[in-house]
Amino acid sequence: MANDLRTGTQPSVTSLVTGIASDLQDLLAQQLALFKAEVESDLTRTKEALLVLAGGMSVAMVAGIMLCLMLVHLLQWASELPLWACYGIIGGGLALVGGTLVYVGRKRFESFNPMPVESVRALKENVQCLTNPK
Repeated sequence: MANDLRTGTQPSVTSLVTGIASDLQDLLAQQLALFKAEVESDLTRTKEALLVLAGGMSVAMVAGIMLCLMLVHLLQWASELPLWACYGIIGGGLALVGGTLVYVGRKRFESFNPMPVESVRALKENVQCLTNPK
């Protein structure tokens, strides 16, 4: 208001700069805490997903072994090839499919960055502000 006059002294430049530096430190600490929380959350979700995935893969592996044995004996029955040749044919085909899946999976895994990019960028900007004040 027009009648609201400030009485007392104005803050000094030193106290203003100290306040700004303190606020920047608080901001940096908050962003570090946010970054840590994001990483911990991602790790927790990853761990939970991996446990379920490992259980499913274990059951699927046993089923796959049983089906492969069945295929070998089916091939031997249908073609009257020696049993060792049937194991070789089925094993070679599975090795080819498995190698292809490993290659594709590796390429997909290399195509992304698991780090929270936005948090890292904001953190770098704040560290730059603290280390190079203008």
